[in-house]
Amino acid sequence: MVRNEHKQNKYNKKLRKRKVSEAGKAWLFLLPSFLGVIFFVLLPFADVIRRSFCEAMSSRFVGLSNYRLVLHNAAFLLAVKNTGRFLLTCIPLLLAVSFLLSLLLYYQKKHTEFFKTSFLLPMAIPVASVVLLWRLLFHENGLINVLLLHLGKDKIDFMNTSKAFLVLGFSYLWKNTGYNVILWLTGLNGISVNLYEAAGVDGAGFFAKLRYITLPQLLPSVYVITILSFVNSFKVFREAYLVAGDYPHESIYMLQHLFNNWFVNLDVQKMSAAAVMCVVIFVILILLFKKIDRDGED
Repeated sequence: MVRNEHKQNKYNKKLRKRKVSEAGKAWLFLLPSFLGVIFFVLLPFADVIRRSFCEAMSSRFVGLSNYRLVLHNAAFLLAVKNTGRFLLTCIPLLLAVSFLLSLLLYYQKKHTEFFKTSFLLPMAIPVASVVLLWRLLFHENGLINVLLLHLGKDKIDFMNTSKAFLVLGFSYLWKNTGYNVILWLTGLNGISVNLYEAAGVDGAGFFAKLRYITLPQLLPSVYVITILSFVNSFKVFREAYLVAGDYPHESIYMLQHLFNNWFVNLDVQKMSAAAVMCVVIFVILILLFKKIDRDGED
């Protein structure tokens, strides 16, 4: 018994040493990336937080006056309003459309690979080509207006009226739907077929299976897809900027336009305060999404 205990203790010591050694190698492997994040992300953002409480030129501490200045800025309020409207309109629409398309592909089974490739093509098209296409379609003398004139209708100035928001939303949906379809299909393929077969034996129809099997099983995927859709929504600024410039129609004046214009004008104190507020809001949204995801799993 004593020998066995001695051998066991010796084995446990070796195992602990091996784990410590493996952990040390892992940290050594991660060290360059960790240092990069500290020096190029965390420290610069810490300086942004410091600058948000100071004057830009003299670095004199001014408390919350920069935040009050930003919150009373008409351009900031317009950008926040438009960005919030875009997120609350386009992200749910994108999730719904991509989910319905993924269901069609999942159940019809024919030519699935062809459709997957077709849906992903918009992501492979360069931004400059997309911008050229939008100008050909939505310009005042573009293809759509030429068609409207042939039909005896009036021209629509898409980019200089409230219709610009529809163009921007369409661009976001067109470019990201395919990517979300692939993500939904991954979640659907992870659901056991036995669950559907058992439900079919019990007499469950399509909508019953969708409600009691498909949707609950897809809840873990909803969090990931929503976050990715949220992140990709900020990339639509490239098209908006290249099509409409620094100061587009007020319906599509986003936070990205605001920060770009403040950067050009070197309004450092405004940028710093607004950046801190946006990051705080972003973190709160992430935590809310996580809580909703955990509640759904429970």
